[in-house]
Amino acid sequence: MNLQLAVLIGYSALFIGFGFFVSRRVKKADDFLVAGRSLGPGLLAATFLAANIGAGSTVGATGLGYVYGIGAWWWVGCAGIGSFILANTVGPKIWTLAAKNGWRTVGDFLDYRYHRSVRGLIALLLWMGTLMILAGQLIAISQILEVVVGLPKWQGCWIGGIVVTAYFAAGGLMTSARVNVIQLSVKLTGFALAVPFGIAAAGGWAALEPAIHASSPVGARGVLSYIAILVPSFIISPGLIQKLYGARSARAVRIGVNWNALGLIVFAFAPAILGVIAHSRYPALTNRELALPMVMTRLMPGWLGLLTLAAVFSAEVSTSDAILFMLSSSLSVDLYKTFVRPEASDRDLLRISRMTAVVGAFFGILLAVQLPSVISALQIFYTLMAVALSAPLIVGLYFQRPTAARAIVAIAGSVSITALTQFLTGGAGLWILPPSAIGILSGFVIMITP
Repeated sequence: MNLQLAVLIGYSALFIGFGFFVSRRVKKADDFLVAGRSLGPGLLAATFLAANIGAGSTVGATGLGYVYGIGAWWWVGCAGIGSFILANTVGPKIWTLAAKNGWRTVGDFLDYRYHRSVRGLIALLLWMGTLMILAGQLIAISQILEVVVGLPKWQGCWIGGIVVTAYFAAGGLMTSARVNVIQLSVKLTGFALAVPFGIAAAGGWAALEPAIHASSPVGARGVLSYIAILVPSFIISPGLIQKLYGARSARAVRIGVNWNALGLIVFAFAPAILGVIAHSRYPALTNRELALPMVMTRLMPGWLGLLTLAAVFSAEVSTSDAILFMLSSSLSVDLYKTFVRPEASDRDLLRISRMTAVVGAFFGILLAVQLPSVISALQIFYTLMAVALSAPLIVGLYFQRPTAARAIVAIAGSVSITALTQFLTGGAGLWILPPSAIGILSGFVIMITP
């Protein structure tokens, strides 16, 4: 058997087994959905960082580094900026309300603040968008397996989907938060070693300077596009907010999410540099998202190649479980219990949460087989989430005047304006503002206009 494949199989078996071991503690829906509200700062930081360093932050960001050089920092760096804002504003405030009212999802807040119609609309929109980001992670897994083992894309997508579903469906957030500690340790160690070894293999930093100078500039419009899409997404992401519901205190939220923000801001340099290394050594790649697997398998010593392989695999799988968490909680709580069977017992809700995780994974796999790239999948999700949810969540959290009708108009208006601007300008936007920024600003204007 291929040694690299054997390592992945053994590594997957390790955290699947650990996940099933932890899942024995899951006795009720609160354990599955919010980890019994028991996470301290360290565990919260680990599960946040593990979720946030995924396909986009590794395979996708290295592909951006291949084209844009160090400017690719902005892709992951914007996630760190958004996380810093979440840690010190929205996060502690919404955790306090969630602990007081027993909320399990962002939909619980939207129902409480507006009406269940707003909850249902956001749940449907984000469920479709969330399938996109799950597909993005599975595409990244398939690309790794394509380079390492030669598997076709569809087989890699199925393997990735089965691995992550196996341990997440067993125990939800209770399981994934603890499995994420293993995955995060491996991925941070792998990337911390990959950068200096990669620079050395390329001939030192001086040898990379031609590739840096030859890279395309991200430009002000590109930076603003990343800011508009990613910063709001990491402030209002239902998956991240539901993870912080699992914290044991508002203080744990502040400390844990700030640690996560710092980790992202520092980590953002790693994929950008690895992209430059790939461009220096392999300037003719037809698919830029193969840059990281190429560096990992061709430039690293054997032992480090195995470690970085496990690190990248950890990144995709750990983010996939966060997405399954968002999918299952949205379907089970925001749709099933709210609209289909309000009288569902705690036991029923736990069973449905596990079932919907499996269903969500199935559709994510089918979508992954069809979508062309990681970044294309993630941009669809981040744009939809940021545009639809930013204004209703943030304005509703700090101001009491806007009504449910106003929130629905803001959601529909901001999504429609974004789509119309995208169509009429060919994605260029107006002035220096990308379509997503125009849509988000429109939502805020609708929400606060008397």
